[in-house]
Amino acid sequence: MGVFERLAARRPFSDDERMVLDQVRRLCAGEIAPRAAALDASGDFPWENMRAINALGLNGLFVPEEFGGAPMSYRLYLAVVEEISAACASTGIVYATTFHGMKPLIDLGTAEQKARLLPRIAEGGLGALAITEPTAGSDATGMRTKFTPDGDDIVVDGGKVFISNGDVADLTLLFGKWDGIEDPKAAISVLVMEKGAPGFSVVRLEDKMGHRAASTAAIAFDGMRVPRANLLGQPGEGLRILLASLNKSRPSVAAHALGIARAAFTDMVAYMNERKQSGRRVIDFQGNQFTLADLATELAMAEAWLDHVAAMVDAGERDFGVEASMLKLRATDLAMRMTTEAVQMFGGYGYCRDHRVERLMRDAKITQIWEGTNQVHRGLIGRAFAERAR
Repeated sequence: MGVFERLAARRPFSDDERMVLDQVRRLCAGEIAPRAAALDASGDFPWENMRAINALGLNGLFVPEEFGGAPMSYRLYLAVVEEISAACASTGIVYATTFHGMKPLIDLGTAEQKARLLPRIAEGGLGALAITEPTAGSDATGMRTKFTPDGDDIVVDGGKVFISNGDVADLTLLFGKWDGIEDPKAAISVLVMEKGAPGFSVVRLEDKMGHRAASTAAIAFDGMRVPRANLLGQPGEGLRILLASLNKSRPSVAAHALGIARAAFTDMVAYMNERKQSGRRVIDFQGNQFTLADLATELAMAEAWLDHVAAMVDAGERDFGVEASMLKLRATDLAMRMTTEAVQMFGGYGYCRDHRVERLMRDAKITQIWEGTNQVHRGLIGRAFAERAR
């Protein structure tokens, strides 16, 4: 048994969780991975993959039982994201984005909101998280989308960009500023937008370097009406909800990145054992062994830290923001380095689409950018060790 097999065997999954994970692995090997290259080439949304995922009830892993789910551990959810992403990064992020958007509703919504909205997610509905605007990326306080109360409705005006699942989501967690609150932080509020809301439109779909089968939309709101009953929390509580949601979505992004990294590592090791140069296998050159040793060690350490953060969440701990940032930072930097080195080891073949390492390299890049750029995370981590001025 190898290093990574021993690491996986030690994860504290129940028998039911291991059965789910086995089903996911079979699905990935039999259906999702074989479709990945064609989906990347066409840019078509992976509807067949999502139907197969929904047939296994995988949205139910994070939806409470009373609303139609069959919840299991956060660690299992992360393992599922990693497996799907290793097979097809586009499908992995489509699936994970539903969790990112709906977890705040699960954790902080009222009983009425959850009973009304969550069953459609448990049944396989798609979710989205709408924060970013042309003038508000990592600094959410710069957003300009406006929420204006009007009787039993909230009127929404503005727009969002770079929204994963933005054109297909059944429910979207939408952030904006409450009209009448001047403070840019205190004004941030959040509501759940349902598909088909009047005044909503899709402006365009982005033509991206990677994750080409996962839709990324620019969306607009022109007097869009949303029931006030869909407001999550109170006006002005959006920033608190946003920060809480990111702490649980960042480990998910890390799992997604580690799936990409693991796929690249697997392909690279297989190629290095088969390919010969000057009568020797590529893996027999000491310099290449050193590179492989560094990458394998980084991957093992990142997987172990993923387990650590997952255990914190499963134990109900709330103060894990720094750990989540460390995980997102390390996993996504590793995904980029791993895929770059894989392309290098493949030589000219790695630059061609006949081998998936070319696609994996393109897919890896965005993981260093979304859910907070890695520069932002380095700042967050560094500030955590600064003592208060006296």
